[in-house]
Amino acid sequence: MATKGFFTDATVCIGCKACEVACKEWNGVPADGFEWTGRSYDNTGGLGHSTWRHVTFVEKERDGLPAWEFSSDVCKHCEHAGCLEACPTGAIVRTEFGGVFVQPDICNGCGYCVVACPFGVVDRRPEDGRAFKCTFCYDRQKAGLEPACAKACPTASIQFGDLDELRERAAARVTELAERGVTDASVYDPRHTSVGGTHAIFLVRGDVRAFNLPLNPQVPTVLLARGWRSAALTAILMVVSVWLAL
Repeated sequence: MATKGFFTDATVCIGCKACEVACKEWNGVPADGFEWTGRSYDNTGGLGHSTWRHVTFVEKERDGLPAWEFSSDVCKHCEHAGCLEACPTGAIVRTEFGGVFVQPDICNGCGYCVVACPFGVVDRRPEDGRAFKCTFCYDRQKAGLEPACAKACPTASIQFGDLDELRERAAARVTELAERGVTDASVYDPRHTSVGGTHAIFLVRGDVRAFNLPLNPQVPTVLLARGWRSAALTAILMVVSVWLAL
């Protein structure tokens, strides 16, 4: 079975938040509270336990004029998922479609997955402490349907399909934009990092960090080797010190 993925093209996102609404309605995700952040017209602010799809509002200057850009953010469903590696109960699994799925009936609320996510996606629900994030609409995929967010997007900014095909489509879109004079567009798919690539790729203009996309995301477990080396060196120095003191 081909691995599925999302391709989000920010150049055609209009910031309507239809994806957010569709996600909430289909999955029964709680309301966000409609809090005014004071930073932009975006009331949800970011991904969290009650926001599995989030339309980022990016205000910038282009050609000396103010410009708005939008992009629908989501769990990246990493090829090497830090949350999955950190989960001690087996609550987080890889589905047959390639998505990373949190089983709420098994989650014990330890929070290890929260700190292990290099994108800050996983979040715990205050009412019971369990972790929640995008499910990749696993139930819809099993029924042969596309995720609710992609279905609701009116501009095809969110596209769903075979991941390899989406990567080809994204590359072709960058070429198309360049031919039309848009030279600052790039595809975000960090396959060069320990994350190993994501099952949600993005096409954005300018600095990807403005869209909550880190330049060099890393799975925390890659730091273990450095930690073990430091511990081994410390142990050796302790042994040598004790031997010299005898």
